[in-house]
Amino acid sequence: MSIEFIYPEFEVIRSDSRCIGCRVCEQQCANGVHRYDAKKNILTEDETKCVNCQRCVSFCPTRALKIVKSDCTLRANANWQNDTIKEIYKQAGSGGVLLSSMGNPKPMPVYWDKILINASQVTNPPIDPLREPMETRVFLGKKPEKIQRDENGRLKCCLPPQIELSMPVMFSAMSYGSISYNAHASLARAASELGILYNTGEGGLHEDFYCYGEDTIVQVASGRFGVYEDYLNAGAAIEIKMGQGAKPGIGGHLPGAKIIGDVSRTRMIPEGSDAISPAPHHDIYSIEDLRQLVFSLKEATEYKKPVIVKVATVHNIAAIASGIARSGADIIAVDGFRGGTGAAPTRIRDNVGIPVELALAAVDQRLRDEGIRNNISLVAGGSIRSAADVVKAVALGADACYIATAALLALGCHLCRTCQSGKCNWGIATQQPELVRRLDPDTGSRRLIHLMNAWRYEIKELMGGMGINSIEALRGNRLMLRGIGLTDKELEILGIFHAGER
Repeated sequence: MSIEFIYPEFEVIRSDSRCIGCRVCEQQCANGVHRYDAKKNILTEDETKCVNCQRCVSFCPTRALKIVKSDCTLRANANWQNDTIKEIYKQAGSGGVLLSSMGNPKPMPVYWDKILINASQVTNPPIDPLREPMETRVFLGKKPEKIQRDENGRLKCCLPPQIELSMPVMFSAMSYGSISYNAHASLARAASELGILYNTGEGGLHEDFYCYGEDTIVQVASGRFGVYEDYLNAGAAIEIKMGQGAKPGIGGHLPGAKIIGDVSRTRMIPEGSDAISPAPHHDIYSIEDLRQLVFSLKEATEYKKPVIVKVATVHNIAAIASGIARSGADIIAVDGFRGGTGAAPTRIRDNVGIPVELALAAVDQRLRDEGIRNNISLVAGGSIRSAADVVKAVALGADACYIATAALLALGCHLCRTCQSGKCNWGIATQQPELVRRLDPDTGSRRLIHLMNAWRYEIKELMGGMGINSIEALRGNRLMLRGIGLTDKELEILGIFHAGER
């Protein structure tokens, strides 16, 4: 028999006094953790398959179950941590690259948590959002340097195409195939109701969702999956995906097991074939090449759609952003290294890229220094977790933020980090019909709407506390931020003072 070097990460604890043998846990677990032994008339567990998705715990009618982290660990070693040793065991057994889902779980600095927001008092009083108007709308796209009017006061300038958002938040790219039809339906319906946009990701746009075109960003990635004329004209904007925070420098990979039925037709690739996006766009090797694609897309859509360029945050992101601002693009999206994904090589996810907070501040300052900040709008993503993160991002220079993991959590995601398996027990990151049905789009969209409405009110409260009544007045207003526990260099890059200073 083979030796199993790795003890199960989680243990299933079943209370015999509470368990009524209803077998709901067995029915709800797509991983086959729970099994009924007919001979002994008992339920047993295969803990090696448990991913701690908490589905069985949530559905157990008598609260007879709980999942706990195993306390069986290898001998302590400061240099060789348990996770490192287990990863070596896995690779030694499989010979493959380690894959991980969602964002970076390592204890890296989260700069949002080291930034505090200022508040107004006495001489500059706060604003009460319940009784005074607060403007959370934002417009994304190029802004003219001057506004000219005729003798009747009408605008004379030709305004480039703009995206109007009711609040500075959008649902980030999650492709059809990596997430389910019902997840996409939830995002589309919520975006339409909220007056914001959701992003198709690189998997094309299902025919059922063309009706949400005014609330959709269609993405063009290196694989060009699902890209054709009608697709480009279906959305309110087009995004060119050059890079992704969870895996900078490499392409995407959706396993063939997820390329079935509508996913295959929408992506325009054969069923069962792996959807492999190359690392580069093979027609883009310079800013000049990027400019050519930008204007090709504008030409294809009669210059009616703003074009977004999405890039991962890397060490020279400020220089890259400067080039993109001169490429003809209308919006740049910077995606930080803590951003989530359906599947990424673990080594890439945990070691490549930089935090979005530092990148955002560096990009905004570079564009201002070069006098081209109005040439392009700036969207920040990569683990935006709350309304406070949104407000801090805007104050650091963002026009708006992308969220993805927060939206999936609203849909029921439990961050079990096994999206790549296709066995999502919550009906989100799966294409198995019996699992997809577990996510009701009506319920999902309602939960997303509730979340965003709550965030919108919190944004108003935070702005009101600062004595600011519009997102535009907050954008790039770093005087409203202070840092704690940060080095002088970190404060310098962020462009903020230390708490207690001035």
